[in-house]
Amino acid sequence: MASRPTGYGMTADLKAKQRAKYDIEREREARQWIEACTGHPLAEQELGEDHFHKSLKDGIELCRLANILQPGSVKKVNESKMAFKQMENINSFLQAATAYGVPSMSLFQTVDLYEKQNMVSVLDCLWALASMAKKNGFTGPQWGVRVADRNVREFDEETLRAGQAVLPQQAGYTGGATQAGMTAYGTSRHM
Repeated sequence: MASRPTGYGMTADLKAKQRAKYDIEREREARQWIEACTGHPLAEQELGEDHFHKSLKDGIELCRLANILQPGSVKKVNESKMAFKQMENINSFLQAATAYGVPSMSLFQTVDLYEKQNMVSVLDCLWALASMAKKNGFTGPQWGVRVADRNVREFDEETLRAGQAVLPQQAGYTGGATQAGMTAYGTSRHM
């Protein structure tokens, strides 16, 4: 992991704000879901951002999880302790999550996990993956919310034209308002 300066001023404030968002209860739920899906306990059993990072840093459990949700989505899982192989595992998981349907805005960057830059976004990504698993009909352990299906509506021309006529009425009719009776600037108001 790279040695990064802790930062001062606004950088330190933003980092503190980011760490304050980390939720231990949500981590507990994520751990339980991963362990229940894969059937393997995570390496670090203690709770906390540091322990969760150590559990997932090599990307092996994430790749296992991706292969449980969609078999064959991660072709090769690297067991090596070399940094670039571990980051390759994390990247393979992210590609599998994208293919599974997780929106790109819900994904984290590889360094967010590998260098523990933003563990909140890792939890958010796992939440989005669990939610997509519900939508895709995963029958295993459940976590997250069910993502809604699209609700596309088709209107005929007559309905669309009728809708265009409604807008001017809703915009507000002034009823022929004028400035009659207004007092000039600087004059007193008579009651």
